[in-house]
Amino acid sequence: MLPSIEITPGQQTELEPLYRVLIHNDDVTPMDFVTHILVSIFFLGYPEAVNIMLNAHRNGMSVVQILPKAEAEKRINKAHFAAGLEGYPLQFSMEPE
Repeated sequence: MLPSIEITPGQQTELEPLYRVLIHNDDVTPMDFVTHILVSIFFLGYPEAVNIMLNAHRNGMSVVQILPKAEAEKRINKAHFAAGLEGYPLQFSMEPE
């Protein structure tokens, strides 16, 4: 049996702030690679990944996901690392929700 957690009146639980992860368009990174990153690192379904990639391509950037700050940073770093290994300038950023 799992232990119960009691929260007393006035006790607050702190949640990590949420951040929007943004993908930025560039003229070098292939669309299929961008889609692959969105599926493999951000765990998006293929159709959603394609829509986000195309939105960024047309509009200069697109929201990928809204995540807790630490998770957003982790996924952005993984994506930048993977793109760098392939020599692509793919860029992500984040902003407070």
